[in-house]
Amino acid sequence: MHKIEKDSSLYRLAVRVARIFEPADNEFWITRFLFLRLLGAIYTVAFLTLLNQVHPLLGSRGLLPVHLFVERMETISGSSWTAFWQVPSLMWITSSDSFMYALCWLGFSLSLLLLCGISSAALLVFLWVLYLSFVNVGQIFYGYGWEILTLEVGFLAIFLCPIRRPWIQLQHSPPDKAVVWLMRWVLFRVMFGAGLIKLRGDPCWWDLTCLLNHYETQPIPNPISWYLHQLPPSFHKVGVLFNHLAELVAPFLIFGPRRVRVFGGLLIAVFQVLLIVSGNLSWLNYLTLTLCVVCFDDRQLRVLLPTKWTLSCCHPNMVGPTSYDVSPARRSLSYALVLGIAYLSINPIINMISSRQVMNSSFDYLRIVNTYGAFGHVLKERNEIVIEGTSDTVVTKSTEWRAYEFHCKPGDPNRSPCFASPYQHRIDWQMWFAAMSDYRAHPWFVHLVYKMLTDDQPTVDLLATNPFSDSPPTYLRAVLYQYEFTGPEMITNAWWTRRRIREYLPPLSSDNPSLLRVIASFGWPIATNSD
Repeated sequence: MHKIEKDSSLYRLAVRVARIFEPADNEFWITRFLFLRLLGAIYTVAFLTLLNQVHPLLGSRGLLPVHLFVERMETISGSSWTAFWQVPSLMWITSSDSFMYALCWLGFSLSLLLLCGISSAALLVFLWVLYLSFVNVGQIFYGYGWEILTLEVGFLAIFLCPIRRPWIQLQHSPPDKAVVWLMRWVLFRVMFGAGLIKLRGDPCWWDLTCLLNHYETQPIPNPISWYLHQLPPSFHKVGVLFNHLAELVAPFLIFGPRRVRVFGGLLIAVFQVLLIVSGNLSWLNYLTLTLCVVCFDDRQLRVLLPTKWTLSCCHPNMVGPTSYDVSPARRSLSYALVLGIAYLSINPIINMISSRQVMNSSFDYLRIVNTYGAFGHVLKERNEIVIEGTSDTVVTKSTEWRAYEFHCKPGDPNRSPCFASPYQHRIDWQMWFAAMSDYRAHPWFVHLVYKMLTDDQPTVDLLATNPFSDSPPTYLRAVLYQYEFTGPEMITNAWWTRRRIREYLPPLSSDNPSLLRVIASFGWPIATNSD
C-alpha cells in the first residue's frame, strides 16, 4: 500500500477529523453563534407555515376557528382570566384574522433577523411568546412534538443572550454554560424518550422488523422512502439496531467527557440526517440537529466549519478562552433557571420511567419542559382517504367521480411522493391520522368536506389540485384505500398500488340536512350565496 503523504488531501482530511476529538477549550462562542442561527431558520419555517395556512385552518372561517376555541375555554374555565392562565396566548386580546396575520408577519420578520445574526434576549422573548400564542390555540393542527420542542428550545435560547441588557451585542457577553448543559438535557429527553416508547410500544422494535413497514406507512413518505423500502430485510434490521444505538445509548454519551460527548453528538446527528433523507417529518429532525450543536465546543467547531464562518463571528479575538467577570445577578439568574428546569423536569422524568409512558405532552401551561417520543407503534398497513367529487345532480352507479389531490399525501398512484420537510402541510398530516378511525372522530374533516362543497377558496388552496375549479361539485364523497409501494420487479411508472377498502364518507351535498346540523352544532358559519 502507498504511504499517505503529509501534504496530501487525504492526510489533511484525516488530521482534520482527528482534531475533532482533541480536548477542546470548553468555550461556546461559536456554539452559540451557530445554534442561534439554526434556531432562526427553524423559527422562519415555522412562521412561514403559519403565514400560508393560518387563515384556512384557524381563521374566523377556518376549519377550527380560534375565536370559537377561546370562547369555549372561557366557558369551561368560568372566566377569561382563568382561561388565559390555562391557555396563555396573545389571542385573548383578539382572535381576529388581521391580528393573527400581523402576529405571523411579526414572527416571520423577527425569525429572519435571528437567522441573519441579529440576536438578543428581547428578540428571542418575542419569538417565543408569539409562537406559544399560536401553539396554545392551534388545537389538533398544532398538537405535534416539534411544536412543544420549538417552544422549549426557544425558551432556553433566551438565556444564551444577556438578560440584564437585552440588546447588547453577543460579542461582549459570554454564553452561559449552564444553558448549554440544559440544552443537552433537552436533547437527552428527546432521544431517550423516543427510544423508550419504541421498546414499550411495539414488539417489532424488539425483533428488529419495524423498518420493514416504516418507510411505507410513515405519515408523509418522500421518493427516497420508496427506494429504502426495497432494501433487503437484513439492511432494515441493521437500521433498527442503529436506531436503538442513537436513541438509547448515545443520549448518555452527551454528558460524558469531551471525546465521548462529541462521539454521542455525532451519532445523534448522523441519525437525524438519515431521518431527514428517508421521510418528511416537518422540522423535528432539523431542530434535533440544532440541539446537537451544543455537544461541540468552539475548538471542535472551528475544525468542522469553514474558517470564514468562525472568524470574528462572536469572540472578541477568536484566539482562545478569554476571562470575563460574571455578575452576581447573572449568576443568580443562572442558578434560578437550573433549579426551575429541574423542578419542571420531575413530571417528564416520572413519565419517562413509567410503564404507561405518553409521548409529546406538556406538564406546564408554558410548555417549558416537555416529554417526547415518536413511532411507539409502527403501522403494518397504509390506509388513505381519497376525496372525490362529481357534478352530477343525482348519484347513481354510473356517476363519474373525480379525485382531489393533496400536496404530499398519497393519492394518484402514479404521482411521485414529495420532498417537503422542514415545511409542513398540516392538512396532509391530519388526513393520515383521520384514515385510522371513523370520520365521526374527526369533525374538522366533515368541516373540510363542507368547505370544499361550498367552494371556500382558502380551504381549497390547501390542496394541490382542484378538479372543479370552474364551479363546486354537487356531491363529495370519501373512499378509503389501502396503499402499498410498488416493487422493483413491476414494470410500471406507478409509485403505489392501491385496493379499495370501503366508503369512508357517503356522498354529501352542501344542503344535506345532516351535514348542516353538524356544522351548526359546532358553531361554524353556514355558507350563503354571497360567500
